[in-house]
Amino acid sequence: MTETSAYAPRWAGVEQVALPETVRSPWWQLGRRLLAALAILVGTVLLVYLDRDAYADNNDPTGQISLMDALYYTTVTLSTTGYGDIAPVADHARMINAFIITPARIAFLVLLIGTTLEVLTKQGRDLIRVARWRKKMSQHIVVVGYGTKGRSAVETLLSNGADPEEFVVVDPDPVARSDAHSDGIAVVTGDATRREVLMRAGVKDAEQVIITTNRDDSNVLTILTVRQINPEAWIVAAARERENAPLMKQSGADSVITSADAVGRLMGLSTISPTLGSVMEDLLNSGIGLEVAERDLLVNEVGKQPQQLADQVIAVVRDEKVFRYFDPVVGTLSRGDRLVVVRAAKELPWAPRPGTHGEDTAEA
Repeated sequence: MTETSAYAPRWAGVEQVALPETVRSPWWQLGRRLLAALAILVGTVLLVYLDRDAYADNNDPTGQISLMDALYYTTVTLSTTGYGDIAPVADHARMINAFIITPARIAFLVLLIGTTLEVLTKQGRDLIRVARWRKKMSQHIVVVGYGTKGRSAVETLLSNGADPEEFVVVDPDPVARSDAHSDGIAVVTGDATRREVLMRAGVKDAEQVIITTNRDDSNVLTILTVRQINPEAWIVAAARERENAPLMKQSGADSVITSADAVGRLMGLSTISPTLGSVMEDLLNSGIGLEVAERDLLVNEVGKQPQQLADQVIAVVRDEKVFRYFDPVVGTLSRGDRLVVVRAAKELPWAPRPGTHGEDTAEA
């Protein structure tokens, strides 16, 4: 995450909530407006011409209105020029002018200056969208830093069933903002070490916070601020250096991943055993080959040993503690246990294996 200068003006890089928008071609926008204006013009011409007996032409001795007269009257009326040579004389025609043609005139003028009005009203529309977004944003996931690590974390969650609307990215980098918007994710632009920026991201009501900036000192300060705002949030942080991981834990992170060590270990394993390295790389890549998953224990699995299940169990979660599959404490599976398994990537991580989807889970 890019650092902002302490000497920058208060208004420089103003923090703001930016929701992803559907990108439309400028030609599409222009064509839509021209068609709408043409529809108003043609509709008004037909309305006047079909009711031509209710109008009088002061420059024509016969007083009759032709199609050309109707077109002429419509153009000068919609443009608010109004020469007065053609005018409605019947009461119902005047009512039609008051309640139909006058609103059409206003709509026609709005379309003519639509580009300017759109710029002026965009801020208002954004404020309304942000207000609606805040009302429904709760128990969401805040991602601090949308670089390689942050985006990979989001992609993993999305591939496991999460919705883009559940995420809020905090990052001052315009490139990160563009990337997040392309993924359909809302962005709060600003420095995540500042309390007001995290409040804009809704950290107070967030269920999880993922911190992936490129500086460990920024990560520590962000963790402290998040923990102060939301003591219950589950915080996952990335550490560049191993010696900083304990500090992040003490600051309030629930889980700390040391990125440099993880890459170094994978490279070492690949050097010692290319086959083992390829398997580990497979486990780290989302959506292909093998996946590490966590699921509930099924009723028909209660009382069995982890090695007896169809899934390849590598750990058992019991009473919020993680035990390896060979630990004697979990030699027999009990109600309320959760299983950490290795399975095919095509299977949902939280679901039983195919053929057992209708079975009850063994909750405590």
